[in-house]
Amino acid sequence: MEEMFHKKSEAVRRLVEAAEDAHLKHEFDADLQYEYFNAVLINERDEDGNFLELGKEFILEPNDHFNNLPVNVTLSDVQVPTNMYNKDPAIVNGVFWSESLNKVFVDNFDRDPSLIWQYFGSAKGFFRQYPGIKWEPDENGVIAFDCRNRKWYIQAATSPKDVVILVDVSGSMKGLRLTIAKQTVSSILDTLGDDDFFNIIAYNEELHYVEPCLNGTLVQADRANKEHFREHLDKLFAKGIGMLDIALIEAFNMLSDFNHTGQGSICSQAIMLITDGAVDTYDAIFEKYNWPDRKVRIFTYLIGREAAFADNLKWMACANKGFFTQISTLADVQENVMEYLHVLSRPKVIDQEHDVVWTEAYVDSTLPQAQKLADDQGLVLMTTVAMPVFSKQNETRSKGILLGVVGTDVPVKELLKTIPKYKLGIHGYAFAITNNGYILTHPELRPLYEEVKKRRKPNYSSVDLSEVEWEDRDDVLRNAMVNQKTGKFSMEVKKTVDKGKRVLVMTNDYYYTDIKGTPFSLGVALSRGHGKYFFRGNVTIEEGLNDLEQPDVSLADEWSYCNTDLHPEHRQMTQLKAIQNYLMGKEPLLPCDKELIQEVLFDAVVSAPIEAYWTSLALNKSENSDKGVEVAFLGTRTGLSRVNLFVGPEQLTNQDFLTAGDKENIFNADHFPLWYRRAAEQIPGSFVYSIPFSTETANKSNVVTASTAIQLLDDRKSPVVAAVGIQMKLEFFQRKFWTASRQCTSLDGRCSISCDDENINCYLIDNNGFILVSEDYTQTGNFFGEVEGAVMNKLLIMGSFKRITLYDYQAMCKTTKESSDSAHSLLDPYKAFFAAIKWIVTELVLFLVEFNLCNWWHSDLTTKAQRLKQTLEPCDTEYPAFVSERTIKETTGNIDCDDCFKSFVIQQIQNSNLFMVVVSNECDCESVLPITMEPIEIRYNESLKCERLKSHKIRRRPESCHGFHPEENARECGGVLGLSAKPALLVLPLLLAVFSR
Repeated sequence: MEEMFHKKSEAVRRLVEAAEDAHLKHEFDADLQYEYFNAVLINERDEDGNFLELGKEFILEPNDHFNNLPVNVTLSDVQVPTNMYNKDPAIVNGVFWSESLNKVFVDNFDRDPSLIWQYFGSAKGFFRQYPGIKWEPDENGVIAFDCRNRKWYIQAATSPKDVVILVDVSGSMKGLRLTIAKQTVSSILDTLGDDDFFNIIAYNEELHYVEPCLNGTLVQADRANKEHFREHLDKLFAKGIGMLDIALIEAFNMLSDFNHTGQGSICSQAIMLITDGAVDTYDAIFEKYNWPDRKVRIFTYLIGREAAFADNLKWMACANKGFFTQISTLADVQENVMEYLHVLSRPKVIDQEHDVVWTEAYVDSTLPQAQKLADDQGLVLMTTVAMPVFSKQNETRSKGILLGVVGTDVPVKELLKTIPKYKLGIHGYAFAITNNGYILTHPELRPLYEEVKKRRKPNYSSVDLSEVEWEDRDDVLRNAMVNQKTGKFSMEVKKTVDKGKRVLVMTNDYYYTDIKGTPFSLGVALSRGHGKYFFRGNVTIEEGLNDLEQPDVSLADEWSYCNTDLHPEHRQMTQLKAIQNYLMGKEPLLPCDKELIQEVLFDAVVSAPIEAYWTSLALNKSENSDKGVEVAFLGTRTGLSRVNLFVGPEQLTNQDFLTAGDKENIFNADHFPLWYRRAAEQIPGSFVYSIPFSTETANKSNVVTASTAIQLLDDRKSPVVAAVGIQMKLEFFQRKFWTASRQCTSLDGRCSISCDDENINCYLIDNNGFILVSEDYTQTGNFFGEVEGAVMNKLLIMGSFKRITLYDYQAMCKTTKESSDSAHSLLDPYKAFFAAIKWIVTELVLFLVEFNLCNWWHSDLTTKAQRLKQTLEPCDTEYPAFVSERTIKETTGNIDCDDCFKSFVIQQIQNSNLFMVVVSNECDCESVLPITMEPIEIRYNESLKCERLKSHKIRRRPESCHGFHPEENARECGGVLGLSAKPALLVLPLLLAVFSR
């Protein structure tokens, strides 16, 4: 695995060297005329059939390595953000010299054909991507992508930072100004990542923490926290007088105190000031709290077109190694916010430290933009490795000019391919976390929700390891991995399967270590009782290949028997074809897992006779005359599967079973099939029966699956070598049950009672309490406690079943919110127009605002037609699962139900996970509530919410920090200023300010 990470890092390093060398040789030409391939315009023609400017012919061909997208593997092309002029001299010059990266892109791909997207994000805003691909606008006709806003860019360009954002909410900030200010804050939040910490304070004559709970401290800038603050921004309104001095003092004290706690970034610190003016330069405050070291940078954002107070704000920024910018419209926000990143990157650029950074996991689409659907289909988890690119020209050294960032994407599944799943055992799995304890990959990570229309969860990238390995209450495992230690840890765990409906209780041994050269730590979980012993045998290559090539045999698609990604000529090969070519000497250099191949050959030979047995069953009409049994299947620990259909494919009741559409029931990179895992937990020789849980709201399935594990001995120390099973029609299974239940073994041939009696109800339930057979067909698949709550409650009291409490910290809960109807959205342009008018008028008659127009300003200009709308939001839930006690074979009981008694009998069915339950129905027991498995949302009171916000789990800071550099040219701060004296203040702006505050 470390070798894979190293190869990706080296590819990026070669791009850095090429980019810096190319820029060093280039001289800026303001009149440079250069036609480049614009990714939006390529292959576009005008009405006369001529190619558009920057839209030359660009050959695109589908490539299977890039998910069959039409790409050009010999050239890159360039995307320019919609809000930028694509022939701006700075962009044209940058595109010109960066074209030399094409050769390195191609060379990298030749060296490591497992590479996917490589790119260069320029500090000027353009994005060069390889292989070249056409970009399509969204439904609004725009492309909002700006590479400088991406985590990989910001993380590589800057060092970790602690930021306090001060927002002026005095009276003069009403209307459009406050709207621009809120958008500026939101854009700043976009530039913060998991290694950064922040807080937001609104000020007028008093201080108003946007989140009052976080008074005096900073919080980690993960996505959940940033979204939490964004919601609170909407509550800000402008009134009163702006007292900037108290806000600055509070910010300096907070940064100092937080730094002394040992939390936070312990690197760069900054204050972001968003205001429409300042009546003083506050040099006394800076002298007391920040000079002479100037450890806290000041970034000032002047809102509005007036420049009356610009000199004060410029002076504040320049005197504190920051940057000043003026934002007049909403369109100005993003570009102006980006300026502060250039300042923070200066020390790193001057140090010429090309730190390699790896991002947290994020979801990316493998579909072309034209096919990207609103339901986010084709999404995969990615991480990115990136490095900054610096100017090496001598005259720019003190300016610390960042040219951009280069990077390449790495699918998380590539990590899993390096770990041999067959060596981890039936329940074993691998996982990795970041330096912040967030999951990079884990079988329990669920970045998407909704089964039919996959959608991204808003907080998937900041799921902590403790939220999936939640039995680790003291964070022993988590903290050891965060600190990149090597060791072992054991604990009893409760792992859910079958869409969380069932639970397996096991003891896991965890082994963990760091992944050198990355911020990640790798863990492997091995379940006791599995994987300690395995069976190995030898067969000849000829014999093994012959049985491996049979039509009923398939291999795990996501397992790496041979690495077919390294060379383009191998990518079309299936794993079976790769094994064949390797063993027959056609591809002797193909990297293959010899041990795994030898064992899969052995499994193919040993399991071959079962095909003949299945064929004989199919030919025996008497055994399967009604074709109730539809599929027979076998799987071995080497990922080999054998499948036999007793009916035609089109006649299958469940056509997804054992296909890629039913990931739970096939071998994949994360886990063994569900029927294999559950069978392995049964007593050797017994069958596990279950009804699959469908993804539909009405959870009704028409099939039953039965499987059993194959062990060499009836001893848990012997290895489980395979699992075998069948899937049959539910109606066929139920008919067999009712036939068996009517058979009587009494001496006189007559039974005193049977399931046909009207006074009793008969059920067949599994070891998790789900009904397989009931006289009421609609109850099939339901939990028994929902139907017979009194009986299930008694079984729990008697110990026949036990309740296990589970937690889901990645749940999505329904919530009801007010939502405007569709007509209201049509009024938005008018609202924006009126807001602009209000702003203009406000500038003319500020002194009237506080007097008699206050109520009018705060009233809605349009009538909102509100309606309640149900949405899904992240939440924490608690829910029960139920497991039978194996040692109890038969139980009888009576339940006192107020004025009657309800009796029941439950008996375990031999060699299975099933129980027959007979319940008298003459007593309803209506006073006993049903027992359900519905999850309950864990609601935190305000005090607990506050504690959760304030809590800082152990994390590991990035090793490098470039906060300051003595050679840094701090005068590059957004304007030319003399720093020796305060600028003069105009009388009129001062009077206006007095009236407005």
